[in-house]
Amino acid sequence: MGYKRFKISQKPESGAKPLMAAALQYDPEKGNAPRVIASGQRKVAEKILAEARKHNITIYEDSALTAALSSVNLGEEIPAELYQVVAEVLAYIYRVTGNYHK
Repeated sequence: MGYKRFKISQKPESGAKPLMAAALQYDPEKGNAPRVIASGQRKVAEKILAEARKHNITIYEDSALTAALSSVNLGEEIPAELYQVVAEVLAYIYRVTGNYHK
């Protein structure tokens, strides 16, 4: 079993920080925590968002979490400090959508 979830910050308004996005993937058979599989700003963030929409993956907006996830190297598991907040976000998404993505 596994899931993919995208964590997306809000679109920038004038003077706001640029659009950022980070993507997570989790496979309990391959690790103990979700891994960051994509992250970026501006054009890269737009591509991450487009890919999420293309595959009907739930988009969750949280600029602070996105910034924290963007500091993790690609392919690495999220740090222990983010376990609780990521678990809460995923639990919320599961309740709202009633499913998870493999």
